[in-house]
Amino acid sequence: MATHFPDDFKCPISLEIMSDPVILSSGHTFDRSSIQRWLDSGHRTCPITKLPLPEHPRLIPNHALRSLISSFTIQKSQPDPNPYRNPNPSKKHQTQFLISALVSQSSTLESSLHSLSQLTRLTKLDPCLRRQITESGAVSTILNCVDSTESEIQEKALALLLNLSLDDDNKVGLVAEGVIGRVINVIRVGSPSSRAIGCTMLTSLAVVEVNKATIGAYPNAIKTLIWVLYNGKGREVREAATALYAICSFVDNRKRAVECGAVPILMKIGGMGLERAVEVLSLLVKCKEGREEIRKVNGCLEVLVKVIRNGSERGVQCALFTLNCLCSFAEEMRVEAKKDGVLEICVGFLDDENEKIRRNAANLVQNLSCRG
Repeated sequence: MATHFPDDFKCPISLEIMSDPVILSSGHTFDRSSIQRWLDSGHRTCPITKLPLPEHPRLIPNHALRSLISSFTIQKSQPDPNPYRNPNPSKKHQTQFLISALVSQSSTLESSLHSLSQLTRLTKLDPCLRRQITESGAVSTILNCVDSTESEIQEKALALLLNLSLDDDNKVGLVAEGVIGRVINVIRVGSPSSRAIGCTMLTSLAVVEVNKATIGAYPNAIKTLIWVLYNGKGREVREAATALYAICSFVDNRKRAVECGAVPILMKIGGMGLERAVEVLSLLVKCKEGREEIRKVNGCLEVLVKVIRNGSERGVQCALFTLNCLCSFAEEMRVEAKKDGVLEICVGFLDDENEKIRRNAANLVQNLSCRG
């Protein structure tokens, strides 16, 4: 019958379901009788970590786990009147055990890391388990883990929060709990991997319209993303650009991004092949401040034409739109675009299968043909 129980209910020594679970100073839990035999045999190391133990190790009762095993045993002994309601009840109990271990005051660094890792794995595809965590009140503990100086703990906590943010009901709640400030701080001082997850977290939160406004108005939020664009590499830069795109779909944030110096760095990395940067520019060009800053960048036309010639469908669409906006407000841009053969390129797009590319190309053809 033990094989039907979660593995966390089994003693690592006897592999049997624990009747009296106790926590060793290493953070690992064992059945009292098994670990006592280990100690009585003269061992003074943790059976799992092999790290040294005190001369007289304390065995702390794990009341939370004992309660879970007891309630699970009772449930297993009773027939389920509706067996299809919850096809995998062990996951729910396993999650509860991991939550209890995480929020416990006696939780060690190692046990916290284990709990965060397992909770992240369990919640990736299961909204029911995500709801279980948020309703348990464990979010504040997870947020505290984000503040950890241990990069591994920080990264796992962010990954778990990212999973929780997949549900729209949690997005506003997480913001209310203070997640934005912590994420912004991690993006500033965390490891490259934590910075990337932090940027992805902002993108996820920004799916909700009210959060776009909240993130944009948060001190240094947009400036921090632009800092990553300037100083980051690879995945960090891609995720930062994606977060900036999500945030700048809210009108008021476009001017903020321009004022924080987004345009020159976006144009630079757009020219280096990151089309998401051009997508952000296609939002910033919709405001007067954005158009003026884009026009000031040396080689801006060259970057946009390069994307129009060689980019993906999405990149071509955004570059055409951006260039059309610029040409609509600046005669010199129309003249330069004509010289660079943009009119001929756009004519070639008039029969494109992509409706948005056709429309943007047609608008730019009309713009270049009907003006000086």
